Amino acid sequence: MSSVICGARTGILYTILVDYPSSYGLEMSVTETSYTSLRQSLASVLDRVADDREIVIVRRKGDRNVAMIPADELAGLMETAHLLRSPKNAQRLLTALRRATARKGKPEPLEKFRREMGLGAGR
Repeated sequence: MSSVICGARTGILYTILVDYPSSYGLEMSVTETSYTSLRQSLASVLDRVADDREIVIVRRKGDRNVAMIPADELAGLMETAHLLRSPKNAQRLLTALRRATARKGKPEPLEKFRREMGLGAGR
């Protein structure tokens, strides 16, 4: 298997997750394999995907490529895509992320946040 950066760009998620993951405090490992090679080592590849959070691109001769990612990672990506669908919300979230990674802003106690949100006392 070899490292790869995927071909077709698909918008803001692609930019954040693949083009500039370190700009957003994210690190990811993407490898590529052929369908034939995958068949020979399926169990170990699945273990790497599940245990090491590795993304594997499977090349299929004469057909579209397929990505293997951990199921909970897919759920997170789908939730992120939902939150970023609105351009206004996407801009607000990305601004907040940049501010947080730059450590701008004043830390606030969790209890204050709970009171403001009407969540009551913590455990």
